[in-house]
Amino acid sequence: MASDTRAGVPNAGPAGPKSRKSVTGTRGTVAALFLLPALVLLGALVVYPIGYSVVRSFYDQSGDGFAGIDNYQALFTDDGIRTALKNNIIWVVFAPTVATALGLVFAVLTERVRWGTAFKLVVFMPMAISMLAAGIIFRLVYDQDPDKGVANAVWVGVHDTFAQSSAFPKAHPGRESPLEPAGGGAFITERTVSAGDTVTLPLVGVAPDLMPDDARRAVAPKPQGDRITGTTWQDFTRGKGVGTLNAVDAAELGYAGMRIEAVKDGKVVETATAGDDGTFSLSSKADGARLRLPADNFEEPYNGLDWLGPSLVTPAIIGSYIWMWAGFAMVLIAAGLAGMPRELLEAARVDGANEWQVFRRVTVPLLAPVLAVVTVTLMINVLKVFDLVFIIAPGSSQDDANVLALELYRKGFAEDQPGIASAIAVFLLLLVIPVMWFNVRRLRREVRR
Repeated sequence: MASDTRAGVPNAGPAGPKSRKSVTGTRGTVAALFLLPALVLLGALVVYPIGYSVVRSFYDQSGDGFAGIDNYQALFTDDGIRTALKNNIIWVVFAPTVATALGLVFAVLTERVRWGTAFKLVVFMPMAISMLAAGIIFRLVYDQDPDKGVANAVWVGVHDTFAQSSAFPKAHPGRESPLEPAGGGAFITERTVSAGDTVTLPLVGVAPDLMPDDARRAVAPKPQGDRITGTTWQDFTRGKGVGTLNAVDAAELGYAGMRIEAVKDGKVVETATAGDDGTFSLSSKADGARLRLPADNFEEPYNGLDWLGPSLVTPAIIGSYIWMWAGFAMVLIAAGLAGMPRELLEAARVDGANEWQVFRRVTVPLLAPVLAVVTVTLMINVLKVFDLVFIIAPGSSQDDANVLALELYRKGFAEDQPGIASAIAVFLLLLVIPVMWFNVRRLRREVRR
């Protein structure tokens, strides 16, 4: 007979059994019931908001009038949105690239040191900090005051190592002073000096508590044969009516380190530097010259860079982002590096390749899939960056640091323009979709291998 009619065995036709079980033994109906709550949440929290945002982007501010594509036209005509779009391009180009490159370098180098695991832990630790906390940290790091901001403290320290800052930025001649302005912030004596003269160069304007630590009580100049001697000092004594004008008094301090130039016929013929007590001495070369206090004596002390100013605020915030996410890139790349076939690296070394050639021609090509996944993931992440920009950028330069996610918040809540805010949200979604599609395709390709 063509069909099996044994007892207990149904005659299965070509259509097969009506219900099938998965490899785990779970029926499709049961699986659907378990997935239903997740599908409901997905629809309520993702699908519905996306659909509502798309619809709302075609309506005006009130939500009653149809605006067509006016809200989308605003994306390319509104100055704030255009600045945000430009900054987003900068973020997408530089932040993922630098973070991935640093992660690659860290992952490769830490393989060669004993304390590599500890280093990876330290680099990865910022990932445990929220964007809000990181923003507060870097708002302090980038503070303009070198006494508060770490970045400017380091920058000013390096600068002052090679270029001495002035200790007398507010100093200037007082009443009936023998000095007069020489242009450009410098001061010069009204009369020429002669060999054997003593010269007094009194100044005021520096608070006693801001005088240099090495300043000592000023000493009146004493004649020294054919030399020209003098004193430059703070001609001020606390208390009304105390002290003599343009004369060195007992409680007054010398301008330690003040530079003096002897100028004759427009040329500097000799220079001197005041001692701790403000005294200085010039040779007979200065005979017939006028004494000048150059402008660099009175320059404002170097205060570092304006990290959160209009020109540097975006690179500064990108730096804080890299600090957080370089550890993420390092960990993923290190995982890829651990699975790399070592015999290929050894074969390249045996063939005579140096370490740089092995890295460039073997390690990087083998890690290309991992590097692509890390870079694309970070690109998606930076398109949504909001917290760091909102917290780090001060109000005076927030417009210059603006990004699309921040502009969405400002349009939707601060400026009450929900139509344009919805258009920005849809635009961000459209920017993210191609990147996600590329990532999914690459992952599928890797699975097939």
